[in-house]
Amino acid sequence: MKQASTRVIAICSDAIGETAEAVALATLRQFELTNTEIKRIMNVRHEDEITRLMEEVSSRGGMVIYTIVQPELREAIKEESIRLHVRTVDIMGPMMQAVIDTFNDTPKRLPGLLHRLDEDYFRRIEAVEFAVNNDDGKDVGAVLKADIILLGVSRVSKTPLSIFLAHKGKKVVNYPVVPELTPPAQLREVYNGKIFGLTIDAQQLVKIRSERLKALGLPVDVHYASLVRVQDELKYAQSLYDSLGCPVIDVTDKAIEETAGLIMQHF
Repeated sequence: MKQASTRVIAICSDAIGETAEAVALATLRQFELTNTEIKRIMNVRHEDEITRLMEEVSSRGGMVIYTIVQPELREAIKEESIRLHVRTVDIMGPMMQAVIDTFNDTPKRLPGLLHRLDEDYFRRIEAVEFAVNNDDGKDVGAVLKADIILLGVSRVSKTPLSIFLAHKGKKVVNYPVVPELTPPAQLREVYNGKIFGLTIDAQQLVKIRSERLKALGLPVDVHYASLVRVQDELKYAQSLYDSLGCPVIDVTDKAIEETAGLIMQHF
């Protein structure tokens, strides 16, 4: 049972509510709210569902963020928000109206189009499977089949970046750069616009590696996490990137999304 003092931000959607929740989470990072729950209500189809939701939110002193395309359901939310004095935020409505006004077009008003099982969807699934199967240089031959090849020393977020890009439909291979390991010859056969080298501030990488070792219950004062070793690895990686002529992205203090955005811009 939730405590009565727990406030709620309800995500109401006629699909899965991913878009509205992403907006809510991005906004909440700007605040230090405690005792606040994000509750997602998906596949809303009837006005009585909206009434129940709005009454619950009202009783808990919360707010509603919604992505609804059906006009009658959108109107129901507006009416209930007035009746119950509940603050609501319409994520899609203003954008849809702007498109209507600008391009004089009519929306399909079909829920869930973003997540429909179409060719795009299955391409993303295939890309995710490809990224997982080719993580950390498991199959050198996959370099020639990839859309994007990520190179980097250990702990520069190659794997999560690969998965994120895969969700964008890109087949990604990531390969570890280690001074003692000869890079695959296939890299020289690839169009260099596909290869991206990742680098990072040496001090930050030392900290990341030390924290990783600590989390595994291993000693942190080992060569792998020493500043000298890290500097040597980064220097070697830069020389490899120079020889390949590939773009280099500094991931220091960058979120995965930001790094992925830079890569997609190059694309």
